[in-house]
Amino acid sequence: MATLWRKFEFFEDKAAARGRGGGGGGGGGSSAAVPADIAGRVTCCSGSRSRVAVGCDDGTVGLLDCGFRLSYGFQAHASSVLFLQQLKQRNVLVTVGDVDQSSSQSSPICLKVFDLDKVQEEGSSTTTPLCVQILRVFTDHFPQAKITSFMVLEEAPPILLIAIGLDNGLIYCIKGDIARERITRFKLQVEAASDGSTSLPITGLGFRVEGQAHQLFAVTPSSVTLFNLHVQPPRRQTLDQIGCQTNAVAMSDRMDLIIGRPEAVYFYEVDGRGPCWAFDGEKKLVGWFRGYLLCIIEDQRTLKGTLNVYDLKNRLIAHSMPVGDVSHLVCEWGYVILIMADKKILCIGEKDMESKLDMLFKKNLYTVAINLVQSQQADPALTGEVLQKYGDHLYGKQEYDEAMSQYIHTIGYLEPPYVIQKFLDAKRIYNLTNYLEMLHDRGLASKDHTTLLLNCYTKLKDVEKLNDFIKDEDGIGEIKFDVETAIRVCHAAGYHEHAMFVAKKAGRHELYLKFLLEDLGRYDEALQYISSLEANQAGLTAKEYGKILVEHRPAETVEILLRLAQYLMEFLENYIKANHNTKETNGKETTNGYKSGTRDKANLGEEDTKIAKSIVDRRRKGLALLKSAWTSEMQDPLYDVDLALILCNTHAFKDGLFFLYEKLKLYKEVISCYKQAHDHQGLIACCKKLGGSSQGGDPSLWAVWGDLLKYFGELEEDCSKEVKEVLTYIEKEDVVPHIVVLQTLSKNPCLTLSVVKDYIARKLEQESKFIEDDRKSIESDTEETELMKREIEDLKTNVKVFQLSKCTACTFTLDLPAVHFMRMHSFHLRCLGDNEKECPECAPEYRSVMEAKQKLEQNARDHDLFFRQLRGSKDGFSVVADYFSKGIVSKTTVPPKNGRYGRIT
Repeated sequence: MATLWRKFEFFEDKAAARGRGGGGGGGGGSSAAVPADIAGRVTCCSGSRSRVAVGCDDGTVGLLDCGFRLSYGFQAHASSVLFLQQLKQRNVLVTVGDVDQSSSQSSPICLKVFDLDKVQEEGSSTTTPLCVQILRVFTDHFPQAKITSFMVLEEAPPILLIAIGLDNGLIYCIKGDIARERITRFKLQVEAASDGSTSLPITGLGFRVEGQAHQLFAVTPSSVTLFNLHVQPPRRQTLDQIGCQTNAVAMSDRMDLIIGRPEAVYFYEVDGRGPCWAFDGEKKLVGWFRGYLLCIIEDQRTLKGTLNVYDLKNRLIAHSMPVGDVSHLVCEWGYVILIMADKKILCIGEKDMESKLDMLFKKNLYTVAINLVQSQQADPALTGEVLQKYGDHLYGKQEYDEAMSQYIHTIGYLEPPYVIQKFLDAKRIYNLTNYLEMLHDRGLASKDHTTLLLNCYTKLKDVEKLNDFIKDEDGIGEIKFDVETAIRVCHAAGYHEHAMFVAKKAGRHELYLKFLLEDLGRYDEALQYISSLEANQAGLTAKEYGKILVEHRPAETVEILLRLAQYLMEFLENYIKANHNTKETNGKETTNGYKSGTRDKANLGEEDTKIAKSIVDRRRKGLALLKSAWTSEMQDPLYDVDLALILCNTHAFKDGLFFLYEKLKLYKEVISCYKQAHDHQGLIACCKKLGGSSQGGDPSLWAVWGDLLKYFGELEEDCSKEVKEVLTYIEKEDVVPHIVVLQTLSKNPCLTLSVVKDYIARKLEQESKFIEDDRKSIESDTEETELMKREIEDLKTNVKVFQLSKCTACTFTLDLPAVHFMRMHSFHLRCLGDNEKECPECAPEYRSVMEAKQKLEQNARDHDLFFRQLRGSKDGFSVVADYFSKGIVSKTTVPPKNGRYGRIT
């Protein structure tokens, strides 16, 4: 399969540049080499923290810099260094090798930990890092065997997890703080071979970390095994019955295991074998570098090696070169480094994106270029540039449909005029239409683009697409184009219905009526439309088009005008009559608000009775008129409020005054009228109406009750009956604090303690109950908090043992693979579906808590809501306290007068 893949040279040789000037046998010519100061044969190597460490068969370790020069070397072991690994989080080197053979210990193999930040000077020519710990690999409980593989995992520093693979199928693990020798040891055993043999060497190891879960891949020549290390004892799972030889094992950046076999390269995830790639040839070395698969493949006939760099996403070979006898492969400094058996070094690095794209553009491989920039998550502007070049290439080949499909992908990066100018020809109007539609869909169209698109529709006479563009399916969607432009173009092209639709939807009533009347002559429909408008808007449109409507539909137009006038003529007639009757009786104004003239009240006859009745009737109609012209749905009245107030006050029209004061929210003026009339019952009834929720009032106007108490407190007369009635309502609605009640009423010397005695007794009893309830609530919350703290501490410090035998979801016997959650719920992996990191039992509760938290955070940013609640509450302190208790009020930084910033908590 790989022979069908395209080959490119996306990598280039970097050895000459990096090896030039290297000291001590750094290599001559255009190649680099291991410095001559390193005399032994290289047995192992590791790259990290901008250095490459090499271990040799003479027990020495050398640290090379980016120019392959020897920074320093030291004697790590007595004889051979078998394995080594540099850590990434700390500047530490871990090695495995022989100790002095003359030692009396049973095993000469030991593990050493070197702190590379602490270097001991041993004379002028040698430098040795501090060895912080030496451990015997083999003990009485861990018998000696040949070490075939080695891997170190850095957990939370200084904890390390070391896996040592042996030739007998065992894996010795050491976990803990190695430097302080606070460690635990345990064994892992892979399954025996199918033929009954137990001597299966561990040829490769790989750690996989997902959160707190640690897993270990183990490879033998005939199997792939996964150990779950986050459960005790570790659970073993055989993933496959094939394996590979040493050095053909690697881990991808997605923590998938990679093994190379003669027939293919296989990838493994936690649930088994994943994709495989049929690359023929024996895989001598396998590696992973920045999303590329590295394989050194030996030809079975010629026995010559080839380094192939595979881009699996784009199915291409990014680099291929013949190599000699490669002993080690390491990646560092952004390069792939090959150390040969003769100590020569090959170093290749990836070319920059511009060079790779130029290479592809010269071969017109635009689809490969697009896939490359998308797979490597290049800058969006660069992606747009590649798409533009591909579109230009297709346009030059006169493949206009395909070119436009590429130009559409450049929207947002490429200026639209560049594309539009290419497709202005009438033959390509369909392509241009598609491009303009996408501009509008993405909200990037200008007025000119709207004009052009509508012209395209009208030239194509494509009414269906014009309908789709102008009208939504249900006729109610957000307008995604310039309204003025759409109306003008549609109207000019003769598409009056479309122009009318846009005008109506955008609220351009004058244009809608203009088209109905002047272009279509649909007068009945125009009248019906005017009737559906609000009064103000209907009056404006009737004024503008009234002449045309009267000419063609006089009766219907007059009827609408009469309705819009709010029965003004009838009102004027009644007003004139009332004014005429009033003028006949000149005299003093009575307390009822009408004039009695010079007649004696006792001699009122039938005529006077009719006048009084007429006045009452007129006032009823006047109040109805005031209310109908200023309904609750109207923001402003249809009459002059100041003039109405003057008229009501002049004629002592109390009901009218009260209505206007309430609509203007002049509540103090309403109350003042009752106070001046010394009407206590009316005053109390008014307060109930304004501030009483039971009678449809506004509870936020609780302050009127404070004013009422103050009035009775300063009255200096016996008003016990009224005060008791007021206290009954105040207690029921809880609108005034009882301290304020006592302080206010104490100013009236005519009131006795018996008036407030029962009220105070009940309030004290209520307060005592509230205090007791708060105390119980505090105790309950404290107990719950302590319980939560103990649960959190238990989760942090103690081990959770999962012993459920049945799946919580399906209730069948629990088998592998299974997932356990800390709330003691266990599930089959298959029962969890796609989301295996969330417990289905606990997720709803957790989401409800998070939603509540998000709502509180939103409330914290809604300052208007806070102040509305503060103004509308009877107890503002309770509102502030509630915000503090829920953690909504956070720390706020305010600038003081001196210019320095401080924190207010």
